[in-house]
Amino acid sequence: MLIVRDLMVRGFRRFGDFEQSGEGIATNILADRLRRLQQAELVEAEPDPEDRRKVNYRLTEKGIGLAPVMLELLIWGARHENTGAPREVVEQMAANRDAVLAETRRRWVERDPRPILPWLGGPKR
Repeated sequence: MLIVRDLMVRGFRRFGDFEQSGEGIATNILADRLRRLQQAELVEAEPDPEDRRKVNYRLTEKGIGLAPVMLELLIWGARHENTGAPREVVEQMAANRDAVLAETRRRWVERDPRPILPWLGGPKR
């Protein structure tokens, strides 16, 4: 689920983005998880339009359909664990669920890789 979260919320697209996320996942495990998510039709791999040797990962329609569930998990986690998310931001997300979900979907449709909230940070490019 961390890969889905990072694709949806943090704007990650490339293998290296996930490697450098701070989760500490081994490269072989990461490759296996990405492959399994592709097999489950939650994630697709596509050539980078600027450098076709590189691969970008993207949620499928089925994958972006998990947005409501992921939002609830993010809110729940931030309320019950120290996630580094500012409390006021979490409460704004909770109070404006429909707007957060609409923005998440808009970014997916428009292929906008920016993180949905600045404190989440995006990939280091």
